[in-house]
Amino acid sequence: MNQWQNFTKGFIKENAVFVLLLGLCPTLAVTSSAINGLGMGLATTFVLVASNMVVTSVKSFIPDKVRIPSFIVIIASFVTIVELVMQAYTPALFDTLGIFIPLIVVNCLVLGRAEGFASKQSFLSSMIDGLGMGLGFTFALTLLGSVREMLGNGSIFDVKFATGDAILIFILQPGAFIVLGYLIALINKLRKTT
Repeated sequence: MNQWQNFTKGFIKENAVFVLLLGLCPTLAVTSSAINGLGMGLATTFVLVASNMVVTSVKSFIPDKVRIPSFIVIIASFVTIVELVMQAYTPALFDTLGIFIPLIVVNCLVLGRAEGFASKQSFLSSMIDGLGMGLGFTFALTLLGSVREMLGNGSIFDVKFATGDAILIFILQPGAFIVLGYLIALINKLRKTT
């Protein structure tokens, strides 16, 4: 598989949210607005790329018996960096995302890519795969957050474009399930036609 296919599979063929249904806890919990989805997606992308690069660099030094715990420590180190940087530079977003930032450590997408891909591939392939999967995850969270924010607030990225009554359910947790269901159906329809 060439590098371009490694990059694009996170958007189309193996999108974590719409196809693999991984990382649904933060997907459903924090995507009440586009900025929340974008922030969570970019944080996860950084952790995914950085941890993939480190895992592929140290894979030959890690014994099989402690492989998964070692990967978790590597991932947790990068999550701590993200958490401290967000707390310092984007405190409002940090407060909104709350507990879901530290939970990136146990996100199935991040751990799965470290175990299933980075531990078996070259440095460049792992970096490109992490970037593609992370940006695909970011796209999915931002799209879900945008749709929910448009329907529930009449705005996108906090820019109001509609006045009047909004449909409150889309900002609440049930709205996340409704919008995600429709987006998965739309993505599946588009995948079958291409």
